[in-house]
Amino acid sequence: MASLIAERSSRRPVTSERGAEIIELIIVTPLFLLLIAAMFDFGFLFRNWEVVTNAAREGARIGALPDYVCNKSTTDVEDRVSDYMKGSGITKNFTVDVDTLPMGTAAGTFSACVVKVKLEQALPSLHFLGGLTGGSFGSIDVQANAVMRTEAQAAP
Repeated sequence: MASLIAERSSRRPVTSERGAEIIELIIVTPLFLLLIAAMFDFGFLFRNWEVVTNAAREGARIGALPDYVCNKSTTDVEDRVSDYMKGSGITKNFTVDVDTLPMGTAAGTFSACVVKVKLEQALPSLHFLGGLTGGSFGSIDVQANAVMRTEAQAAP
């Protein structure tokens, strides 16, 4: 009797693939969700990089105009950058640094308005997934600089 049972079990190969799809789904789903989350976070990151870049250009343009002064004591440039950022939906976690830079050319010496805008960009989806796996993807600093020559007569 024992030989009959051993003979039957050895003749029947294991060819059943029941449940294989579920196992594949369990393996692929977390990777797919991570990819989707990364796409959303990097999409917002790219959008905010464009906003920071344009805000720095707007601030440098205001500082380059003859009726405005580009230095740390005036708020014209900072107000313009803040207005642009608020118009884009970003109201906090950004800093503005304004400075002047002398530029020597063959025609004389000009001053340039230098505007640096820095934004702390949160990565909510990757931060959540990083917390589940023990990693850390909290935030990334997005920074842009703009330099424009002031529209004033060159000093000889």
